[in-house]
Amino acid sequence: MSAPVTGTSAPVAPAAGQVRRRAVVRGVVQGVGFRPFVHALAGELGLAGWVTNTADGVETEVEGGEAAVAEFCARLAADAPPLAVVESVRHQAVPATGGGGFAIRPSSGGAGRTLVSPDTATCDACLAELADPADRRHRHPFISCTHCGPRFTVVTGLPYDRARTTMAGFPLCADCAREYEDPADRRFHAQPVACHACGPVLALVTDAAAAGDRLSGEEALAGARRLLAEGAVVAVKGLGGYHLACDASNAAAVTALRRRKDRGGKPFAVMAGSMATVERLARVGAEERALLVGRRRPVVLLRRRPGAASLVADEVAPGSPDLGVLMPYTPLHHLLLGLPGDPPGPAVLVMTSGNRSGEPIVTDDAEALVRLAGLADAWLTHDRPVRVPCDDSVVRISAGRELPVRRSRGYAPLPLPLPLSVTPVLAVGGDLKNVFCLAEGRRAWLSAHVGDMDDLATRTAFESAVGHLSALTSVTPEVLVADRHPGYRSARWARERAGGRPVRRVQHHHAHVAAAMAEHGLDGSAPVIGVAFDGTGYGDDGAVWGGEVLLADYDGFRRFAHLAYVPLPGGDAAVRRPYRMALSQLWAAGLPWAGELPCVAVCRPGELRLLERQLERNVACVPTSSMGRLFDAVASLVGIRHHVEYEAEAAMELENAALAAGGLPGRGAYRFGLPTGPPEEGRPLPVSPGPVLAATVADLRSGVDAGTVAARFHGAVVSLVREVCLRARHRTGLGTVALSGGVFLNTLLAEGCTRFLEEDGFTVLRHREVPPGDGGLALGQVMVAARTTSVRPAGQDRESR
Repeated sequence: MSAPVTGTSAPVAPAAGQVRRRAVVRGVVQGVGFRPFVHALAGELGLAGWVTNTADGVETEVEGGEAAVAEFCARLAADAPPLAVVESVRHQAVPATGGGGFAIRPSSGGAGRTLVSPDTATCDACLAELADPADRRHRHPFISCTHCGPRFTVVTGLPYDRARTTMAGFPLCADCAREYEDPADRRFHAQPVACHACGPVLALVTDAAAAGDRLSGEEALAGARRLLAEGAVVAVKGLGGYHLACDASNAAAVTALRRRKDRGGKPFAVMAGSMATVERLARVGAEERALLVGRRRPVVLLRRRPGAASLVADEVAPGSPDLGVLMPYTPLHHLLLGLPGDPPGPAVLVMTSGNRSGEPIVTDDAEALVRLAGLADAWLTHDRPVRVPCDDSVVRISAGRELPVRRSRGYAPLPLPLPLSVTPVLAVGGDLKNVFCLAEGRRAWLSAHVGDMDDLATRTAFESAVGHLSALTSVTPEVLVADRHPGYRSARWARERAGGRPVRRVQHHHAHVAAAMAEHGLDGSAPVIGVAFDGTGYGDDGAVWGGEVLLADYDGFRRFAHLAYVPLPGGDAAVRRPYRMALSQLWAAGLPWAGELPCVAVCRPGELRLLERQLERNVACVPTSSMGRLFDAVASLVGIRHHVEYEAEAAMELENAALAAGGLPGRGAYRFGLPTGPPEEGRPLPVSPGPVLAATVADLRSGVDAGTVAARFHGAVVSLVREVCLRARHRTGLGTVALSGGVFLNTLLAEGCTRFLEEDGFTVLRHREVPPGDGGLALGQVMVAARTTSVRPAGQDRESR
C-alpha cells in the first residue's frame, strides 16, 4: 500500500519571512516510523510541506519561519524514532511556494539506495496490547507497529511499502486502515500492521500426509502448547524460518529431538519467558541482560547455574557449563510460553533451527512438511511468507564487550562502515558458517548466516539470499572475491557466476586479519601483526594453515611465524577423531606412543599399526600448522575428548576444563619451542609444539589432573602469542596486533592474550562487530579486493607487499 497524500491544501503565495528547505535523510529510515515522525515534527513546529520514501531514503520539504525550519532540520537526526539509524541529513534551500498542511506523498522509486531495518523484537506497547483482553489485538500472534516486528525477512523490494513486503497479500481491514492512515497512531504507515480480522492466521498440522486437516487460530496455539507439555517436538514458524521446539525440562523429548536431528552432543539453545526464569538458569551480568531484553534478542551464551536441571534437562547441553539462552522476540513466542491466566505449560523451550544437520533453516511451508518430517511431531505454521532465511544470532560477553559468534537475525542487514571506499563487490566468504558480503563505497552489507556450503539446499539458499540482498542494497558487483581453497564450493559458485567479471582470490588468514582491521576502521596505511588461529585454511604452499602470525595490511601479507607442520593423517578423519591428531603430534615430536596415554589407549591396535605406517610413509598426510588441530590433539592427549560430533567440540571442552581448574595459571604454564638465534632471511619463525607435548605427557605420568594440564596448555598459547608479537615488534616496529580466527572464540585465550599484549604496550584489535571465525571472513575479503584496482588472476596474487 503506497502512502496516501494527507493534509494537503491549495497553494497560496508565500508569506513574508517564510523559508523552505528540502532534506534527504539516508540510513535505516524506512519501515521504522520515520515518515510519521517527520509528519508529527512538522505539525509540532507549524510547518507545511511533504515527506516521501525514495530509493535513497526519506525526502522531505518543509516551509515556515526560519527558526522553526532550522529546528526541524536539527531534530531530524537528534529525535529520530528508536529503530532508525540516521547516517546523514543533507538539506538545501528551495524556493518557498506557500500553502499549508503537511502531506505524506506516495513512495517514489528510481536510482539510489536506502537501508532496511533488521527484524526487531516485539515492543512493550505491543506486548501490553497482546495481554489486554479489552484490546482488539488481544492474543494476536502477529501484533507489531512502527517500533517492532518483521522487516528484513518480509521485504521484497524498495522503497519499503506494504506492496513490497510479504504482507501484500493481506488487505487491511477498515480498522487497521484507519490506524495506518492516522498520523497520530503508533501504526501510522507500519507496513506489517494487521489484526485478527485481516492478518495472517495460525495453523497446527499434526499429520504431514493430511496437511489439509488442521486446527487454526487460537485452537492451533492451544494445541501446540498442549503437545509441547506432553513431550512432543513442534516445528514453529518464526520470523526467518522454522524452529524445532520442545519442553527443555523433558529429558526424553530433548533426547528424541537430538536423535532425530542427528545433533550428536552439540548444545541446544533455550528460550525462557522471563528474566526471572533466565536468572534461575544462569548467571547474568549487566551486559548479558541488555542483550537478552534488547530489540535484537540474540542467543546469549551464559554460565549455567548449578541446580538448573529442574528447568533445563542435562541433555540440552550435555557436559557444557554454558547455556545458550534467548528470550521471546515475537508475539507468537510469548503466546507459546503462555500469558498470565493461560493453562500451565513448559517454562523453558528448546529452540533450535528447523533443519536437518548440514541443511539451511526451512522457510517454505510445503517444504517444512517434507524436510522436517521425522523430526517434528506437529507443525505450528501460518500463512505469512518468509522472504529470506534468517537464523538466530549468537553472542557472548567477553571482557565486558559483545563478541559475535553468529551474526544474523537482529543484525543483518545493517551495514558496517568501511575505512576505504570500494568498487561494487561481492565476497562469497568461506564454506563453513558461510556469510557473504556486498559492498560499495564506504558500506558493507553482510548477509544473515547461510550455513555450510556442502549441501545443495544451502547453496540454493545462498543464491537466493545473494539476489535478495543485491536488490535491497542496489549493489551490482563488478568484482567477485573468494577464498583460495581450490575445493571450496563458494569459490566455484563465484567462478560459475562471474559472467566475465574478475574473480579475486584471497588467502584465508589474510582475510581474517583484514576483517579485524576493517572492523576497527584501519585504512591499511600501516601493517599490523595479525595472529590468525583457526582449524583449517588453505595455505599458499598447499598446506593446511591455521597457526599463523602475519605481518599484514590490505595490500598483502608476510608470514612472520607459524606452528611447525605436522601430518594431518586422513584429512577429515583426523578432524573427527582427535586421538589421531594427538598421535600425529606425538609422532612429529618424537614422543613414544605409550600405552597409558589416553589417546593411545582409545585407538584400536590394528588402527594404531596402520596409522604408524601411514605417518612413516607419508600417505594421505597433508601437512598442517593448525592451532585448532593442536587444541584437539591436547584434548585427546589428556583424555577429555577423542571423537567429535561438531566443530570445535574438543577445543571447547578443553577450555571448559581449564576454566574449572581456575583459568590461566599464575605459574607452571608450558612453553612452545622458538628458535633462539636470528631467523633465516625471508623465512617465518617455526614454532614447535614439541616441548608443550613433552611437558603434558610428563604431567600426565605424574598424576596431574586434566584440568590443570588444560590450564597450563592455555597459558602456553598465551605466552607464545606474547613472545612472537614482541619479536615481531622488535624486528618491524609494529605496535598493533589483530586477533582473529575461530580459535579466538575461546574467551580464556582471547582475554589472556589481550591482557598481556596491552601490558606490553600493544594496541589489540578484537572482533566486536563480526565473528572472529569464518562468519566474518567475507568482510576481510572485501577489503583485500578493494586495494586492487586492476584485478589479477588468482595465480598472480602476491603474498608479500
